[in-house]
Amino acid sequence: MRITDKLAAGQTLSFEIFPPKGEMPLEEAYRVASQIAENKPDWISVTYSAGGSGNSANTVPIAARIEGDLGVTALAHLTCMGATASDVDSYVDSLRAAGIQNALALRGDRRPGADVVDFAHASDLIAHLRKTAPSLCIGAACYPEGHVESASLDESMRALRIKQEAGADFLVSQLFFDNDDFYRFREQCLRYRIKLPVVAGIMPFTSVKQIQRMAFNCGASIPAKVVKRLVRAGDDPAAQAHAGIEYACEQICDLAENGVDGIHIYSMNHPEIARATHDALVAMGYLG
Repeated sequence: MRITDKLAAGQTLSFEIFPPKGEMPLEEAYRVASQIAENKPDWISVTYSAGGSGNSANTVPIAARIEGDLGVTALAHLTCMGATASDVDSYVDSLRAAGIQNALALRGDRRPGADVVDFAHASDLIAHLRKTAPSLCIGAACYPEGHVESASLDESMRALRIKQEAGADFLVSQLFFDNDDFYRFREQCLRYRIKLPVVAGIMPFTSVKQIQRMAFNCGASIPAKVVKRLVRAGDDPAAQAHAGIEYACEQICDLAENGVDGIHIYSMNHPEIARATHDALVAMGYLG
């Protein structure tokens, strides 16, 4: 099923997993996906890693298993940094053969050796997909605090408008820790005439080191209220993880109450995080 159809029907809940790395077997990814599917998400996204990480070939098999065996809509990621148009066409053929209708079109991280070939920006990839695979439902990334490489919020918003014009169908946001940043971003979308559904992306942090790494890599701000919770948690890893998941659940319930189009949980292959966020929404009456 197309994700845009799900978004048109009402507020969605979705989760993200990533393919196994190194010696982690595919069966482990299938197990994680199966446990996350127990939360009855509207879709599960599967990441795609370029630049020689060795796990991008597993994206389609995992997404196909999610669709075929679990009966859950899959969103397969696709990055274009270092890719040729032929690479992309082959990947889309594999999606089509697996019955996958949804793809998240991304530029991908800059890495040594992954130079621009046929696509300099995600918008270039989106335009190519819209032309060569017109039936594909295409998602794109958006950045509530602006893209980390953009010189200004205006530049970031203009780039997002180009993605819309290139043919994107819906947006999934980068992680953020302050919901007010997301609400301001929604207002900016109106000003820049961006009319696509926007799914809010939340990543529950589980340690001080993790949130510091995420903030540095993504340019996300860490609000004082998060810092205070981490201070209260002290050096206890379990207390830090509890504080992060609890905070994320509060974010998610507030977003649901404020009528976001959808909520996407970066669950990091941890079914227990998916379960905690699902249960929080049930407790608040947002899910049956």
